[in-house]
Amino acid sequence: MNALGKIMTPSRVLVFGFAGFILFGALLLTLPQATQDGLGLPFLNAAFTATSAVCVTGLVVVDTASTFTLFGQWVILFLIQVGGLGFMTFATLFAMLLGRKITLKERLLLQEALNQVSVEGIVRLTKSILKISFAIEAMGALILTLRWYSDFGWSKALYYGVFHSISAFNNAGFDLFGNFSSLTAFVGDPIVNITIMLLIICGGLGFIVLADLLGPRKRFRLHTKIVLQVSVALILLGAVFILIMEFTNPKTLAPLPFGTKVLAAFFQSVSPRTAGFNTINLAGMRDTTLLSMIVLMFIGASPGGTGGGIKTTTFISIVLSVLSTYRSDPHVVLEGRTLPKDVIQKAWAITTSAAILIFLILSILSYTENSDLLTVLFEVTSAFGTVGLSLGITPTLSSVGKMAIILTMFIGRVGPLTLAFVLSQKKAKQVAHVKYPDERILIG
Repeated sequence: MNALGKIMTPSRVLVFGFAGFILFGALLLTLPQATQDGLGLPFLNAAFTATSAVCVTGLVVVDTASTFTLFGQWVILFLIQVGGLGFMTFATLFAMLLGRKITLKERLLLQEALNQVSVEGIVRLTKSILKISFAIEAMGALILTLRWYSDFGWSKALYYGVFHSISAFNNAGFDLFGNFSSLTAFVGDPIVNITIMLLIICGGLGFIVLADLLGPRKRFRLHTKIVLQVSVALILLGAVFILIMEFTNPKTLAPLPFGTKVLAAFFQSVSPRTAGFNTINLAGMRDTTLLSMIVLMFIGASPGGTGGGIKTTTFISIVLSVLSTYRSDPHVVLEGRTLPKDVIQKAWAITTSAAILIFLILSILSYTENSDLLTVLFEVTSAFGTVGLSLGITPTLSSVGKMAIILTMFIGRVGPLTLAFVLSQKKAKQVAHVKYPDERILIG
């Protein structure tokens, strides 16, 4: 038992836990009760859908509304909720409901899952996360229900409100409007657009930031300040760029009134922050706009939240590191604070690992799929960033393509560094830190 405990480090427990939930969800979706044709999904399609739900991505090989029964849709919704909040957070919830004490090992797992530096106050933080998350989802569901009541009636409006609120807050992007249409029918609806955008932003900011914003703290921590500043900057810059590039595009914004153009530009800027909803036809966008959205998807949301990507704090750390190199400054300074060297090294490792992964999967799909390179790059980056936006090739992916995207979504959710630690057989304490003599090589 002790040997097993040494092997199953917190990182490995989290990775295998996510994999276990994916397998569980895939098996449920293969049941005859899960699909409207009574046959169940083929296992590969079920695994793809379950991975997309647990990894809160939203890429789908079958239409959610027309393929699944109510049972199948609730399975997907449960997987989204568990995947977004984290299975350890859910396990803690059930333990608290049963009145069971949270053990030290469980606290260590929570520390790893929530990316905290210590276990002090970890259970209290988990309780705050659950309360804040359910409260935000409930408010979103209420607003959407009231908006859709006149369109669908109370029962369907309530169901749609709950489903899309949970899907948006967890940055999943699954919808129930059929024909892979997402929210295109509501492109000019301010209530639906603003509600969904706020849910996406709240989920993407990260639970630590939400707890900081809503808590009694009078002075925000540096992490919260940076996440807010970078998030606002990316949303504004993305919206302005999309509005300018697509303003005269007859396939996207050109036919819309000016106010709707602005609303659509903001929605398409928020959604690549790993949400996966869209209100206009992405396939009709100009290549330059699609490239900007790929950049937004690659950066993604913020640490400790429901989104993916390399994260906003990683992005700003890389930018500041480059600027420091230009200035020949050995220190990376942010808001009057020096960022530790190990933080910068981790940021570079995450970004490099992500770029290599995307390149490898892109190489595979460019060979196996009958699509142009930009379309495939958009799909792969969307999968890594757990975004869920697509230019329409997901349902036509080959078996190899589906397996490659499944792997990309999984790595994007658990994190490339976490997976590297899991696959590594050496523990940090077993590595001998030896300082060898210096010798320079030519760079650049």
